[in-house]
Amino acid sequence: QVQLVESGGGLVQAGGSLRLSCAASGSIFSINAMGWYRQTPGKQRELVATISSGGRINYADSVKGRFTISRDNAKNTVYLEMNSLKPEDTAVYYCNTVPTMASGGRYEYWGQGTQVTVSS
Repeated sequence: QVQLVESGGGLVQAGGSLRLSCAASGSIFSINAMGWYRQTPGKQRELVATISSGGRINYADSVKGRFTISRDNAKNTVYLEMNSLKPEDTAVYYCNTVPTMASGGRYEYWGQGTQVTVSS
């Protein structure tokens, strides 16, 4: 079993910044990709950014140049630095990973979600 604990969401004015964190714990052997997704009511969950253990990064076009994803492999933690926030960034943000377990299995896990609200 893996637990993903997120933190850092909140309310911010447009143009402001927030930093999200997500720490993975459990019987983890290794983690390749970790990522952030977001979802608003009535819409599908969408990718925000992913980062591999080797540092390969992928961003959604809507956040390029404003958001920065990073990770601490030793702590199994991924971060999302969000700058120049816009009202359209308002969503519940979810951490995601598919770790390789100590048992050898691979399963997808999601965090509980953290609300980010950007006021205009």
